[in-house]
Amino acid sequence: MTTPSLTAVPVLIIGTGIMGAGIAQVSVQAGHTVLLYDAREGAATEAKAKLGQTFTMLVDKGKLSADKASAMLDKVQAIHDLSEAKTAGLAIEAIVENLAVKRSLFQQLEGIVSPECVLATNTSSISVTAIANGLKHPERLVGMHFFNPVPLMKLVEVVSGLQTQKAIAEAIFELSQSWGKTPVYARSTPGFIVNRIARPFYAETLALLHEHALRPVVADACLRAVGFRMGPCELMDLIGHDTNFSVTRSVYEANFYDKRYVPSLVQAELVDGGLLGRKTGQGFYDYRETALKPSIAEYVAAPMPTAQDVTVMGQGRVADLLARRLKDLQINFTQLEDADWIGIDLDGAQLRLTDGRTATQLGKQVAVFDLPLSDAPASALAWAISGRANREWQDKAQQCLQALGFNAQQVADTPGLLVARTIAMLINEAADAVQQQVCTPEGADAAMKLGVNYPAGPFEWLAQWDSQSVVRLLNALDQHYRGERYRVSPWLVQQQYLHGLME
Repeated sequence: MTTPSLTAVPVLIIGTGIMGAGIAQVSVQAGHTVLLYDAREGAATEAKAKLGQTFTMLVDKGKLSADKASAMLDKVQAIHDLSEAKTAGLAIEAIVENLAVKRSLFQQLEGIVSPECVLATNTSSISVTAIANGLKHPERLVGMHFFNPVPLMKLVEVVSGLQTQKAIAEAIFELSQSWGKTPVYARSTPGFIVNRIARPFYAETLALLHEHALRPVVADACLRAVGFRMGPCELMDLIGHDTNFSVTRSVYEANFYDKRYVPSLVQAELVDGGLLGRKTGQGFYDYRETALKPSIAEYVAAPMPTAQDVTVMGQGRVADLLARRLKDLQINFTQLEDADWIGIDLDGAQLRLTDGRTATQLGKQVAVFDLPLSDAPASALAWAISGRANREWQDKAQQCLQALGFNAQQVADTPGLLVARTIAMLINEAADAVQQQVCTPEGADAAMKLGVNYPAGPFEWLAQWDSQSVVRLLNALDQHYRGERYRVSPWLVQQQYLHGLME
């Protein structure tokens, strides 16, 4: 089958909520005639009126001419019965996330639209294969998953079910590009690309909160410091804990209760208590007018602790960063590049980059610090002290981190701290997705940067780090917690052989 062209076909949008209205705006701006339908009486007409208001706002901002706005609105038709959609060449549903309802809708559509009409679902989590079950022509159903707000977010996940024809997926891919989007191919598995790979961003912080290892404000500050626009706690508060918890539970159940995706009791309690985040006024944070906003301590510069022997241990980006900052402080030091750990040795006391083991496990006069992905000065950085260390080394370790330009945030002595274990698990999840041919490495990177605004893609982080360090950290986590959650992806193990790191 040749790839059908969809660039000029009438587009039917079913469901005129936020997502449906956004898809309608993008499609009419690309030149399509748009048919709007909603099961709720009057909703389609209301959606067209709101679209007109959006165009007026764009005219007022000088981003659209009045004539163009008028012409586009004329191409939008609110219909009151699906039987009026016979001319549609593409039907996109953006209705409730319910398998039975979606399946019924597409079965109804098959009796209305032409055999050439492509059927697309904007589902974010339901199997495209399952939705297609029962259709006379399941091969023409494809996932076309947009991200909110649709006019601004570039990513579209083009999701193929077991019976989706390759030519149909290619047609949606090309159409998405013509709409100014960046499409990525995905196979229909639970969570597709973004909602699957993103789970550890929330899960690792929730796990640490469950252990009372840190405060939400510290977790948010440390992850913002490495480039995330929002920390996990404030993002969950924004999304709504009911919604975030539901997606996590859906992915968990769809993966047959794989422990890697197990929901958090911390979040379940928030949901049970009605503390859903911004929309209820309380979540991890209190958004009521009278509430005090928590914060971390501001960065305070400190002198480097006095030491006779200062040695930078190891090599690579982090070791180079430490050496560069010691030079800036005019501290005399040596570097032992073949050391089996990365960090700084001060007269025998060790300040070590986390490798997944706790400071207590590593020794007596030991402190561990988190992965500093950013070179920005005064950025928040988690660290922990060995339970066997004396008070003098605890004070010196924090002072050393402050002198090196980090806003040191002490947390409980937990394996992998926060940023390192979060990034490692994001990489691990993406590696499994590639191993299972859900997406390509390039597709995973594009999806996470464009779909959820990550500062880098998981495979870009892997290139900055290395598979050996990631595997070592994950194995340490697995040994500490003794469960399936931190099992290493076979894809990552294979990379070590391919790059000569294992024989």
